[in-house]
Amino acid sequence: MDVLIVGAGPTGLTLGVDLARRGVDALVVERAEVLFPGSRGKGLQPRTLEVFDDLGVLDAVRAAGGPYPTRMVWQDGRRMGERRMFDPMEADEGAPYTEPWMVPQWRTQEILHERLVELGGTVAFGREVVGTEQDAEGVTAHLADGSTVRARYAVAADGGRSAVRRAVGIGMTGEAVEPNPILVADVRVSGLDRENWHVFPGDGGGLMLCPLAGTEEFQLLARLSDGTAPDLSLDGIRKLVAARSHLAAEDVTEVRWASEFRPRAALADRFRAGRVFLAGDAAHVHSPAGGQGLNTSVQDAYNLGWKLGAVLRDGAHESLLDSYEEERRAVAAEMLGLSTSVHRGETRRGEATFQLGLGYPDSSLTEETRTEPGPVRSGDRAPDGRVAGTRLFDAFRGPHWTLLALGTEAPEVPGPVRVVRGPAHGSYGAGLLLVRPDGYLGWAGDTADGFREYLARFGLRR
Repeated sequence: MDVLIVGAGPTGLTLGVDLARRGVDALVVERAEVLFPGSRGKGLQPRTLEVFDDLGVLDAVRAAGGPYPTRMVWQDGRRMGERRMFDPMEADEGAPYTEPWMVPQWRTQEILHERLVELGGTVAFGREVVGTEQDAEGVTAHLADGSTVRARYAVAADGGRSAVRRAVGIGMTGEAVEPNPILVADVRVSGLDRENWHVFPGDGGGLMLCPLAGTEEFQLLARLSDGTAPDLSLDGIRKLVAARSHLAAEDVTEVRWASEFRPRAALADRFRAGRVFLAGDAAHVHSPAGGQGLNTSVQDAYNLGWKLGAVLRDGAHESLLDSYEEERRAVAAEMLGLSTSVHRGETRRGEATFQLGLGYPDSSLTEETRTEPGPVRSGDRAPDGRVAGTRLFDAFRGPHWTLLALGTEAPEVPGPVRVVRGPAHGSYGAGLLLVRPDGYLGWAGDTADGFREYLARFGLRR
C-alpha cells in the first residue's frame, strides 16, 4: 500500500479522493463505525468550493446546502434587527464563488465518501490506530484489535486529539480562545422561521439557532458556565432553550446529535515526522468562528495529495514532500490568528475569511522570472477567466499541470501538462505560466528558459 490515511473526516476523505484519482493505492481507516454524525463544520469557504469543483463534488455540495441566512437578534420575544453574517465580496470573473456555502459537516463527508467509493477508494470503519513505527521503507500502524497495516507513508487526519500525532512525538502549542465550554447540537425546533440565523443574547451565555440548509434541523450553539457538566439529553437541551429564549421547552422536538467543546487555537510544532504527515485538526485546531478549521484542513489534503502523487507515481524526489510543511504550516498559523480574531469580535467575516487570497509566494516551489509580471504572480492562486474561449477552471480541472502560453509560443510539454494558448490576459499578463495541480502558479517566465528544469523537479520529463 502507498498511503494509509488515519481518519475519515473531511481531511482524510478529501485526501483519499485526490489520491484515488491519481491512481495512488491508499486506504482510509476510521476508528468509529460510521461517519461523523454532526453538523459541526458547516461553512464552506469560496476557495474550498473551488477545490471541490476540481475534485468532482461541487454539484452535490451545492445541491446539499444553501447560502448563509441573515442573522436575526431577539430580545424578550421581539425581533430587534437583522445583520448579514459576513461582508459581501464583489463578483469577479476570476472568482466564481464569492460567498460561503452552508452544508452540515455530516453531509459534506457523505458526499466525499460517495466520491471516494466512485473512484475505487475504501474506508475501513471500526479500525483504530493506537501506535506507529517507521523505518526507511515505510510505516507500520498498530491497530486496537492487534493487527497491523503497512504503507509507504501515513497521514494523521484523526483530529485534535490525534493518536498518531502523539505516537510520533509531535507537540502542539496553543491557547484557550474562550474560557467556557460551548454546547453544540443538531435539533428540530418549531416556532422559528428558517430564513434567519436566530440569536438570543443573554447574561447566561446566550443561544444561537441556525437553520441547516438541506435539512429540517437547526444547529444550536450555547456558551456554558465553566465547571458545569452539560446535559446533552433532550430534556436538558429543552431546559436550556426555554431558559435562554422565548421558545417553550416542547418547541424542541428532537435532538439528532449533541456535543461540547472548548474553543482553542493550537498549532502542531511540525507537520511531518519522517514518513508520517499531520493534516487537518491533527495539525491545527481553530475556534469555529469564521469557518476556517474545516476549510484549512481540506486544503491541507489538497496540497499534500498532488505531492504524494508526484513522488509515488511520477518519480519526483522524496524531498518534494518537505514543501508540504513549508507551505501549509505558515498558512495554518495565519488562519489560526484570523479565526481567533473573528471569535473575539476584532475582525468581521468577509473577504479575509474566504481564503481566496492565500498563496505560497515564499515557497521553494515558487519561481517568478518574468521581467514584468502581471497582477497574478507565481505563488498566487490561479484565478478563473477565459482565454481564447476556454474557461480556465475547466482547463485546470483534473490531476494534471496546466501551462498558460499567453502572448507567446508554448514549448513542447510532457503528457501530464495541459496547454492553453491565447493572448495576454488581464489577470495573468503575458508569458508562460505553469499552474500546479492544486491551482496555484508555480513557475512563470517570459521564455521557456528554466521551464523544463522546473518540471523535472516533479518527475515530469519528455
